[in-house]
Amino acid sequence: MTGIIIKAVGGLYTVEASEGIYECAARGIFRKRGISPMCGDNVIFDENEKLITDILERKSELIRPPLANLDLMLFIASVVQPQPDTLLLDKFIAVCEYKRIDPAVVITKTDLGDCGYIKQIYEKAGIPVFCVDNTTGEGSAKVLDYVSGKLCAFTGNSGVGKSSLLNNMFPQLKLNTAQISRKLGRGKHTTRTVELYKLPGGGYIADTPGFSTFETNRYDIIFKDKLAGCFREFAEYESDCRFRDCSHTTELGCAVIEAVKAGRIAPSRHESYVAMYSDAAQINEWEHK
Repeated sequence: MTGIIIKAVGGLYTVEASEGIYECAARGIFRKRGISPMCGDNVIFDENEKLITDILERKSELIRPPLANLDLMLFIASVVQPQPDTLLLDKFIAVCEYKRIDPAVVITKTDLGDCGYIKQIYEKAGIPVFCVDNTTGEGSAKVLDYVSGKLCAFTGNSGVGKSSLLNNMFPQLKLNTAQISRKLGRGKHTTRTVELYKLPGGGYIADTPGFSTFETNRYDIIFKDKLAGCFREFAEYESDCRFRDCSHTTELGCAVIEAVKAGRIAPSRHESYVAMYSDAAQINEWEHK
């Protein structure tokens, strides 16, 4: 039988299949191969022996928290209280691009300010952007439609309105904000259990404390020679740079920099790239191979 792992605790895996829910162990051969089943894995299992016999190919993978086949990561930012941090957003988006996970930005608290400027930055970069008023629920239906049928995770710093957004998206659950906070790993607990929470309209939300705030170094290290590929709007211009090894930071004849000056690439995006490139240049690649 085939199914998806929706929970992993202490070597036991909860597998959801069309025929029901099964608690399974995993074959020892996975350990010998250096492979561990993860939440989100599509697997083949023996329903009689309650044993996972094969893990199907993953399209994406996170090590911390351990999660496979994530379709979407949505970063929640607020217009005010707190102010949006574009460097943090850009780090988030870069990791998503690197991991082949579709990124999106959800801007909350639009009743307190204009989301237009931040929306323009990321739409220009080709990133989906949603503006939401959590007090009225306006805009949350579009987010719900976007995540429907997908395996997704919501992340963002404290106070940006993640729980209120989820409450507006799934009123049929009849959960108050605090309950949703606990259910989706937002509470002040210490569990490291990863679990997929099935959405009423199809799809799953990754329930893990690892997504309560976004710390990019938890997910992967992007070396400097890979970084430009994580800024999708650079692709149109890179081949026009004067130098083949252009870093797109300060070089004369850099087509990316010229696109920034011409307003085709948002200055804040390039500023984030330069800051991230500087950090990446300090990394000794051999220490991470």
